[in-house]
Amino acid sequence: MSFQQGLSGLNATSKSLEVIGNNIANSGTYGAKSSRAEFADFYAASLNGSMATSAGIGTYLASISQQFSQGSITATDNPLDLALNGRGFFQVSDGASPAKYTRNGQFKLDRDGYISTNSGLKLLGYEADLGTGQIKPGLAVPIKLPTGGIAPQATSEIDVQLNLDAAKKVIPATTPIDFTDASTYNNATSVTAYDDKGAPVALTYYFRHTSGPSEASPSDPDLWDVYVTANGRTVFPALAPDNSSPEALATLQFDPSGARLTAFTPNAAITDSDFDPVTGANRLGFDIQITAPDRNGIVPQPIAIGSLSFDVTQFAAPFGVTDMKQDGFSAGQLVSIGVEENGIVTARYSNGQTKSAGQIEVANFRNLQGLQPLGDNLWAFTHASGDPITGVPGEGNLGVLQAAALEESNIDLTGELVNMITAQRAYQANAQTIKTQDQVLQTLVNLR
Repeated sequence: MSFQQGLSGLNATSKSLEVIGNNIANSGTYGAKSSRAEFADFYAASLNGSMATSAGIGTYLASISQQFSQGSITATDNPLDLALNGRGFFQVSDGASPAKYTRNGQFKLDRDGYISTNSGLKLLGYEADLGTGQIKPGLAVPIKLPTGGIAPQATSEIDVQLNLDAAKKVIPATTPIDFTDASTYNNATSVTAYDDKGAPVALTYYFRHTSGPSEASPSDPDLWDVYVTANGRTVFPALAPDNSSPEALATLQFDPSGARLTAFTPNAAITDSDFDPVTGANRLGFDIQITAPDRNGIVPQPIAIGSLSFDVTQFAAPFGVTDMKQDGFSAGQLVSIGVEENGIVTARYSNGQTKSAGQIEVANFRNLQGLQPLGDNLWAFTHASGDPITGVPGEGNLGVLQAAALEESNIDLTGELVNMITAQRAYQANAQTIKTQDQVLQTLVNLR
């Protein structure tokens, strides 16, 4: 029996060395998980059911299980290198076979714009609406990045937030304003708007303090006229030659504290306007008629500003614009791709806009030990592992995503070297039991 026991021990330690060698070989493989050889003992069956005096007849390899602990995450320079910090697997597919699963996030763009592995399998996730960038959750499909540009959007809303200096001198309304003469207005600021074709339009606002309390007239209200030009040409009146006789866009009147407007009088040509005397909130809607070309010599198309809002105060503080925003933009081309923690793939364009191009879906399993290793850093689900539980990174107990990073192998190289020494000693010991049994039998045969 000792021959069988020693032989089984030799086979077991040989398998253990194979597992240790495989771990050492993959210590530098991104996403690789360490394996562990697990053994069980053998006992001969007994007719009477009593095993009290029975010796075992050896050991056998019960399982080679993988340890799915988290590996260290290292940063890289590739934005398509992805690492999962926590539970879950990336899903990849060739489009024909069932999805496979991996922790190796070394992804690249293929010739068709798909995010793929080195072996050509495509990363799965949710599609995004090409127009709005809205994610469409549902069946996971290969994620394809956009190759075209983004269409322009005409400006329809402009919000201006600023403070007008109450200490500024009063310029009588009878003094004609000259946009080339800074002495005829108090302050100016600009914002770039866009027409339907994405051509830029430089809108400049001029603010002129036309009335205010004085020693002679302490009860005079604070009034400010606001003028606007488009590419240097006055908007009111439209098409005015040489900006002659410009008209104010609106007249602002402040309460004594300067904290809010008490009156808001728009130009007579503006038919769409709102003013709330309680809050001082105001909104104008008007069309900008443009005749002057932009800096590229292009004459932009007219722009309809559906909402122009002024959030204005008049404190004894320097003139300052605290917010100036508009919702238009020019045409743009794709310049870069980024991936967020929740798996959303974001396309960034040359006009400063961003749009979602898809969202990565990840999968988890009840029994990770039941996954079948396929090689090439891939696993397949089995009946033992259970069906995949899918979701987006950071959802439920799924890990979060880190872009421009990779998960290193979780193999402890020092521990594997120590295990190798232990397995070597066990192999020598099992060989010694066979040698000893041989010597015992030889002695028995030599008895006279």
